[in-house]
Amino acid sequence: MASAFITFEGIDGCGKSTQLRMLAGELRVRGHEVVTTREPGGTSLGMRLREALLDAEQQVDPLAELLLYAADRAQHVRALVKPALESGHIVLSDRYADATVAYQGGGRGFPPLLISEVIALATDGLQPNLTLLFDVPVEEGRRRASQRMHKDGEANDRLDLEDPAFHRRVREAYLRIAEAEPERVRVVDSRASVEETHAAVMKVVTSSLNLRF
Repeated sequence: MASAFITFEGIDGCGKSTQLRMLAGELRVRGHEVVTTREPGGTSLGMRLREALLDAEQQVDPLAELLLYAADRAQHVRALVKPALESGHIVLSDRYADATVAYQGGGRGFPPLLISEVIALATDGLQPNLTLLFDVPVEEGRRRASQRMHKDGEANDRLDLEDPAFHRRVREAYLRIAEAEPERVRVVDSRASVEETHAAVMKVVTSSLNLRF
């Protein structure tokens, strides 16, 4: 059984985490060995870094933020993602390197060369076979995220508190990535219902990867 690395990207409230869980279930039903993970937080070290990075009361310098995400990714790739792929699993990750391009590059304004160097160091050159970019207008994403937090009793994290202009820059950066790498990055319009979006995901996955369905 061939391994595959599929990443899920998009602004907060785009529905990527729900779609990851749905695809994982679909793949498992069809007999695939699946590992689901996320960044930050896919390892025990990553969980501690996630708490610090997303703590709304924590003041994090932008450069420290960039390097902490890189530290999380370096541990994630070497301790979890690569071993899972080498053992034949399909790995589904809620965010990966494109998030750094979008959030720290587009959102924070770090130069592309610095971003690419930090990503190359952290990932050891590991790229996804497929990236699903769930696109939704910023206003809709913020509305959904607010509804989710109210329903689940969650508090805003540090990135949630950024202004709409920040999130628009992030979305625009994601769309530039998709335009530059259309073979790897497939845009999914996630304004539709959960079920319709899932159907679109299945269509993309089956047409893009040589998986048994």
